[in-house]
Amino acid sequence: MKLSDAGWSNVAFRVAVPAIVVAAATALACPSPVKAQSADLVLCDRLAADPSDPDKPADVKGAPDIAQPDIATAIKYCAIAARSSRRALYQLGRAYAANRQLPEAAAAWRKAADKGSTSAMVELGVLYGTGSGVTKDEAQARKLFERAGEAGNPRGVANLAALSGGAGTPSDPARARELLAKAAETNAEAQYQLGLMMANGTGGPKDDAGARNLFEKAAAQNHAGALERMGAFAQEGRGGPKDSSAAKAYYERAAALGDEDARQALKRLECPYAIKDKRGNLFTTLCF
Repeated sequence: MKLSDAGWSNVAFRVAVPAIVVAAATALACPSPVKAQSADLVLCDRLAADPSDPDKPADVKGAPDIAQPDIATAIKYCAIAARSSRRALYQLGRAYAANRQLPEAAAAWRKAADKGSTSAMVELGVLYGTGSGVTKDEAQARKLFERAGEAGNPRGVANLAALSGGAGTPSDPARARELLAKAAETNAEAQYQLGLMMANGTGGPKDDAGARNLFEKAAAQNHAGALERMGAFAQEGRGGPKDSSAAKAYYERAAALGDEDARQALKRLECPYAIKDKRGNLFTTLCF
């Protein structure tokens, strides 16, 4: 609440236009049995898709956060695409949230959740859990996380584990860990979330080696958070061999995907020596 293509050269554009025209004419003459995506949805995906959204097509990259200059355009095209697309409704909510229009984000996510978007259920649950843009309601947040978790969304499971329910009902991290273990067989986000629980000893025994294995699987799928964790584990030698070169490479990949923790870790690698004053306050750092 978390893009641009390389421009064509003039030569490429002159060559490509006839091909596009021919393709368009052919499509009109011989409609494809596969429903084509609208231009509005394509633009909405390009600007506002969420990498962890189960509804996202495999060929859509997505980004953890919507770029500031793209927010208004994302709202415009996602609002049009949302008339016929559950995914676009969820992405419209992301764009509104990025623009700090939380009531509008909540409305879009509520409609998307009603249509079955588990990502919208999670985000709407976060709003209810924190009281952001809506009246705080932990019971409602819990219901939304449960719906998302039961449908296989790992973020729903993880948030459910962290949330205390109504009437003092404790969260059930052991159950959450069990559900995540099933989802982690195929899902990078679940692998990452389960890895965090194992690394912290939440809901079961602490297992650095098991956590590192899960982070490595998710990192292989370019999960930014898992790449950052792999960097930290490789740097510290947690759950496996210590490897400073590998740590830096993981941090660089995570930072390229927008992970702020990885960016900070890279800075610390470049400037590892801290100079403090007599009171112990940071004065400066030495870089190399």
